[in-house]
Amino acid sequence: MASAATIQRLRAFASCDIGDALVKLKYPFGGFLDGITMWSPDRRAGQAKMFGPAITVKMVEMSDQSSPSPPRHFADFNEQGKVMYIQQPKGLYSACWGGLMSTRANYLGASGVVIDGRIRDVNEHRELGFPVFARDTSILGSNTFTRASEIDIPLQFKEDLWVNPGDYLVGDADGVVVVPPSLMESIVKICEERAEIDRKTVEALQRGEEMGPTLKRLRKP
Repeated sequence: MASAATIQRLRAFASCDIGDALVKLKYPFGGFLDGITMWSPDRRAGQAKMFGPAITVKMVEMSDQSSPSPPRHFADFNEQGKVMYIQQPKGLYSACWGGLMSTRANYLGASGVVIDGRIRDVNEHRELGFPVFARDTSILGSNTFTRASEIDIPLQFKEDLWVNPGDYLVGDADGVVVVPPSLMESIVKICEERAEIDRKTVEALQRGEEMGPTLKRLRKP
């Protein structure tokens, strides 16, 4: 488990920085949750950032009567400082997260929500200033389409990239990256080293130095 100090150091870095570090560490897809983008508090813009350990929620189609059900509404499982990751069955045109759910999550102190699926009530999330990341929107709610099934189980995002309970989710205007705690120390080390290199690179470019030679001189493969 990563230390509190390491977690705090990770907060300084953007999703792009962390993704580059994970690529260097050969983590699947650089931890990038491809296709999921920021809808609130802005649309892929601004300085807002989402950061926290994941609470995972598996949704199933309403017709699925064999899968288990949680003992209470899944929005009530949000916790202070955490990020809920919700996986909706593929191909549905309905939303599984709306303004009432963001209201509840915001009250509970959640750091944001990531929907591998659709949301609705975009302006309600923005009025709250609550970080919401999703694949797309819908005018239709979850009623008659989906329901929550299991909470805090590993969920496969694609191929060998998974989101596990307790993995850190970092989201900003560029997208969302999943960070396994076991790699956090290594990620922070790489990010800090790269930040210094980037600073020197920017300074060189601002002096008018050419891109190719500058990168070759300052950046390692």
